Amino acid sequence: MAYGNAWQVNSIRPLHDQVIVRDMDFKERITSSGIIVLGDDGKSEGIRPRWGEVHSVGPKQTQYKPGQWIMIAHGRWTRGAKVEVAGEQFTIRKVDIENILLVSDNKPDDDTMSTVVMPERNEM
Repeated sequence: MAYGNAWQVNSIRPLHDQVIVRDMDFKERITSSGIIVLGDDGKSEGIRPRWGEVHSVGPKQTQYKPGQWIMIAHGRWTRGAKVEVAGEQFTIRKVDIENILLVSDNKPDDDTMSTVVMPERNEM
């Protein structure tokens, strides 16, 4: 049943070896030197990988566990689905497990890591 803009569920469990994450950040960032980098969601330039917290894993997944943080290559996740589990609302996404770049047991402090891709422009 939908609750507001979120689906109210008791639990979420992916199939096979799949991974579901939460808490991916898509807003603007500020570098350590104070430069504001605008959000790049849905754009073709300035793309970068993102960290997400592992919410749940499928029964055949042995590399990652809930509570860990993984960095996923840009765009290698599904659109988000807002859910409410045990009174807490958040957005979940399924990630492409072949495109997990890093794993951490703690939330990374710095989200400015980037593999910026700037396509060449033909200016006339």
